[in-house]
Amino acid sequence: MSEHRTQPDPSRTGMPPGVPYIVGNEAAERFSFYGMRGILYVFLTEHLLNASGELDAMGEAEARIWYHNFVAAAYLFPIAGAVLSDWILGKYRTIFYLSLVYCLGHGVMALVDFPTFTNMAPRTALFCALSLIAIGTGGIKPCVSAHVGDQFGQSNKRLLPKVFSWFYFSINLGSAGAFFVVPRLLENYGPGVAFAVPGVLMAIATLVFWLGRNKFVHVPPAGADLWRAVVSRPGRRAIANLTPLFVLVAAFWMLFDQTSSTWVEQAKSMDRIVFGFELNPAESQATNPILVMLLIPLFTLFIYPAVDRVWTLTPLRKIGVGMLLTPVSFAISALIQRAIDAGGEPHIGWQVLAYVVITAAEVMVSITALEFSYTQAPKVMKSFVMGLYLLSVFLGNKVTVYVNDYIVEQKSRGVAVLEGENYHWFFAGLMLTTAVVYVVWSLTYRGDTYLQGDDDPSADPRDV
Repeated sequence: MSEHRTQPDPSRTGMPPGVPYIVGNEAAERFSFYGMRGILYVFLTEHLLNASGELDAMGEAEARIWYHNFVAAAYLFPIAGAVLSDWILGKYRTIFYLSLVYCLGHGVMALVDFPTFTNMAPRTALFCALSLIAIGTGGIKPCVSAHVGDQFGQSNKRLLPKVFSWFYFSINLGSAGAFFVVPRLLENYGPGVAFAVPGVLMAIATLVFWLGRNKFVHVPPAGADLWRAVVSRPGRRAIANLTPLFVLVAAFWMLFDQTSSTWVEQAKSMDRIVFGFELNPAESQATNPILVMLLIPLFTLFIYPAVDRVWTLTPLRKIGVGMLLTPVSFAISALIQRAIDAGGEPHIGWQVLAYVVITAAEVMVSITALEFSYTQAPKVMKSFVMGLYLLSVFLGNKVTVYVNDYIVEQKSRGVAVLEGENYHWFFAGLMLTTAVVYVVWSLTYRGDTYLQGDDDPSADPRDV
């Protein structure tokens, strides 16, 4: 990698040249991931076959267990990808090589419901496919976001919040397209085509990333310096400072990721006619990325500046407001479920209201925590700390798995627990409790800010 620039150009005050390739890659990769993920729950509950080619669909709780175990795995592997990147390969090569694994996983996924062709039981093929996709997407996650930050130095660091917003915008542009296209492919052409299309988009994403190889700043791997940095005083301090944040933010992901399982199941029992057009239950997920693309500029250009004039809106305060807002979304879904359980058919517009609330929370929690985690990490630990941050998503989804495991276990004993609206109220209450704990903890936080090209960290009070 010696022929590539290893530090940001100190004379560049504008946007780095590699950013368009990263953003374009991210849009295609997110279409791929969310296209597959967006139909996974419906596939498990309505389309999964057995080895004989007969329908063998899962029940709601079992499907949630499979779905959230997959999401958890996709956010467990980032720490392995981060170590591989920061220790041995560097971010570019880690992203490129694991993208190839990712493509292979999509290929297997497209063949899950063809046991006579693969000579594998569908559930075995499903496990293999989801494992490969989890390794691929998980391994590149901390590297991609850290790779964005690596393109910036002191001369253009003011653009970092803007590019992270663009980065997040590209994620939601890709996922919005996926949520509209892929569910219809599943409905009209079956699982093979529906899972193959995201695989093609992943291949395109890999190609776009490769085309930008000569435009990027390639920060070299730290080698043994990574471990020296981890055990150094600044490294230990950064990890100790951020670990409570990561644990507490896990509660947000515990609720948010159920929009692709619990809320999809709920949408099946709602009136989905919108302007004379009936939405597919899985298409309701498109509400979130569309709202993100609308709310990012609204918050960035209007809401944040207006609030900042009367109350300094630091990153930790943004996250706190988002955490407190999140349980409101599940309170709304609990009331929707109450109406459904009473025999009604509430309109999908009520779920859109819940999406508005949880998406506003996402803008404040997810984007801010992503950028904040990057800035609080010492230079050779960027991907490592991003991997630790993504473990919060793993933890949140594992809580959901454990709750549904408990529901299945109790049901097998003839005991009904957390049924109907009680399921939603349980998670809303757990989220609210965690949000209050977060607010108390955030008042005690003290940290340092690091950017590539800096010799020393800064500790601007507005940074935290």
